[in-house]
Amino acid sequence: MSDRHPLRILLALLAVVAVVAAACDSDSSTSDTSTTSEEGGGEPALPMVELVFNGEGNNLNAYDPATGESQRIITNADEDPDGLDINAQICFDPGAPGKFIAGEDTDQPESPAGWGYFQLEGAELGDLTATQEGKLAPTYQDSSDNPEMYGCGFLSDGRLVTTDVGNQAEGDGDGQLIIWFPPFDSDDVAYCKLDVAIPTAQQVLVDDGDRVLVASARGPAPHGILAYTGPFPTSDDAEGGCGATDATGAPVADSVNKEVFIPADDLIPTTTGIAAAPDGGYYVSSVFNGVIAEFDEAGSFVRTILEPPEGEVLSDQTFSTGTPLGLGVDSTGNIYFADIGVVIMEDSIGPGDVGSLQMISFVDGEPQSPEVVAFDLAFPDGIGIWTPSG
Repeated sequence: MSDRHPLRILLALLAVVAVVAAACDSDSSTSDTSTTSEEGGGEPALPMVELVFNGEGNNLNAYDPATGESQRIITNADEDPDGLDINAQICFDPGAPGKFIAGEDTDQPESPAGWGYFQLEGAELGDLTATQEGKLAPTYQDSSDNPEMYGCGFLSDGRLVTTDVGNQAEGDGDGQLIIWFPPFDSDDVAYCKLDVAIPTAQQVLVDDGDRVLVASARGPAPHGILAYTGPFPTSDDAEGGCGATDATGAPVADSVNKEVFIPADDLIPTTTGIAAAPDGGYYVSSVFNGVIAEFDEAGSFVRTILEPPEGEVLSDQTFSTGTPLGLGVDSTGNIYFADIGVVIMEDSIGPGDVGSLQMISFVDGEPQSPEVVAFDLAFPDGIGIWTPSG
């Protein structure tokens, strides 16, 4: 790999550990695995089974947990001269069959970091391709770290929200929450910033009421799962509720409704992932201490879903049960998590040599020990769940 950092977790001594998902940036070129729609301009063929998408090593992979089969859909630019560097959460556009976004940062910093907008095609694993149709690249705050994409989600009317991490483990909280206005199939997509001061901004979940939930992984300000409620801007100008500007000159919302919905605490000190639970509640991951916890619709603690075995401590070996970063939940309620493989190094804490993709199933409502779907992964970060309906 190049000297870019596909994923980093840094430890600021005497501070709360923060995790970040890797990202780099990209231009509007397409991978050599890209393709065009079916002849005649009809809808593209798409998989008829549920698949789990995960970025690792700046590649994009898809997995069928039912069969154990997998396919690399996009190869990173270091290994493939026509490839792309992919990372962060993967989000499928519910209003456009097979369209999805993922962090895409090829040639960073020469090209600005951002989000690629892709068209998925192919009826089954082994035949899947992805064509990049657009690039969403905002301005960034003056962080000490390279821009890093992480969270994404679609509102019910087709608008898109994303996060970038900002300073990763120390320094001012300057991660951003941004709302984008369709269409997304270009390199000039209008946007408005909702927040430019999130400490280590991570995964996004848009709930059924279009509330935007964002994981913030560190303090010193109150952090955890932040909740943003509308009305959100409808355009990138004052008429649409976006009449302010930030230090970069980019459009910023006139006002935003924000609160801490689920505070970080001793159980979830480094909140990085959030996903919807089948009963209407939420799953929240804390990467540094290897925990996934369940909360109800009101944000009250319900139970611990995953934690390391009693007596096990983080060392030069990661937890046997993993260190969950991004989360995803399939249609049957199984939880998938990107285990970034955190270890303690000589003067810091961060990803080790090996990460994994793992699944937690339930029997009679009780979570089971995690099962490894894929291992020997390099910096796995975000999860995306493809379902045949969308």
